[in-house]
Amino acid sequence: MLLLVAAIPAAVALSLFVGSNPVPPGDVWAALTGGGDPTAAYVVDHQRLPRTVAGVVVGLALGVSGALMQAYTRNPFADPGLLGVSAGASFAVAIAVAYVGVTQPAAYVWFAVVGALLASLLVVVLGRPTDPRVPPTRLVLTGVAVGAVLAGLTTGISLSDPDAFERMLTWHAGSLIDRGYDVTLAVLPLLVLGGIAAALTSPALNAVALGRDVAQAQGVDLRRADALTLVAVTFLAAGAAAVAGPVAFVGLVVPHVVRWCVGVDQRTILAVSAVAGIVLVLVADVVGRVAVLPGEMPAGIVTAFLGAPVLVLLARRSRATGL
Repeated sequence: MLLLVAAIPAAVALSLFVGSNPVPPGDVWAALTGGGDPTAAYVVDHQRLPRTVAGVVVGLALGVSGALMQAYTRNPFADPGLLGVSAGASFAVAIAVAYVGVTQPAAYVWFAVVGALLASLLVVVLGRPTDPRVPPTRLVLTGVAVGAVLAGLTTGISLSDPDAFERMLTWHAGSLIDRGYDVTLAVLPLLVLGGIAAALTSPALNAVALGRDVAQAQGVDLRRADALTLVAVTFLAAGAAAVAGPVAFVGLVVPHVVRWCVGVDQRTILAVSAVAGIVLVLVADVVGRVAVLPGEMPAGIVTAFLGAPVLVLLARRSRATGL
């Protein structure tokens, strides 16, 4: 945890000082302190700084929501997408672009939030077991089915309108490009509520990890724990998807790696996953800025490249395959 906390300032500094548009470090520092070249000040204050804030918010939300989803399902390979959040957000944005004429990320955000929340609500209504002692297998399968249907509809809409497909291509890849404060502030209340729900449900997750019957025998209110967990996952993942689109692998790989490093205490896993998620998203965004100069690669593609090999490696280690 101390190493990761120390890594956050380094990741933030990289995000502020490194970009596809080269700015001398002295000019960046001058812009941060309120002076310097006007062009450098614009790049730092209006592009890199808001983008860094967005990366912090997205990384924290995905890290925590992924840890909650894995604890809730007792599946180390679960991620927030199993609730249909990303698919719902993508479907709503596709409709907004194709039929409403939305073209800017600041306008995407509201459609993405509504789509993500409605998709998650549909999955919960259709798949949540009536007996709280029953593992949430049906919920996971329902989420996969709903996500597949929404993904197919999104693809159909995109292919029927090539212009719409071009406009949403970067968002759909999971990007922090042009994410201003207006985008981040719009979802901040949602993320705060999700964080509160996560904090309230975290003490019960250790008991749930022992089995739902055992947790109930220990006095855990399973219905309350389930409700808080689903609210936390939905709000956090919906907020992250609304800001950056579906950023791949963060909610899956980060909690998996963290659990392998720090053990099975869910409270520790949630805290460390939040910090590790921030570092991963910021570093991925910085790599994407310089990987394909003079263009940029979306952070979601970089996280997929970074996360897939790590996940395959950890999946082969017996210590990391169970909860």
